[in-house]
Amino acid sequence: MSKEVLLTESEFDQTIAQSELPILVDFWAPWCAPCHFVGPIVSQIAEERKESLMIGKLNVDENPNIARRYGISGIPTLILFKNGKPVERIVGALPKEMLEQALEPHLK
Repeated sequence: MSKEVLLTESEFDQTIAQSELPILVDFWAPWCAPCHFVGPIVSQIAEERKESLMIGKLNVDENPNIARRYGISGIPTLILFKNGKPVERIVGALPKEMLEQALEPHLK
């Protein structure tokens, strides 16, 4: 089973700070067509890398303060957090190979 969690403003900081694994946060919204393209790819990566990566999904409409804090102006935006700090930002609907290429240096 993949390590995929739904995040909200109430537990976002605690989840990011306490995660032993790097956590890739998918900032998305239900009305966003490119988000629907990226979502299944992120879920697939979560399943394939369940031993080394956690996935968080954050609905920007329901959690605007977190989205604002990280300067999310376009979605989908993926931010990889490692040791509680953002280390990689990916904006837009990229194919799986490009997402994995961006994540790989941080997952070794």
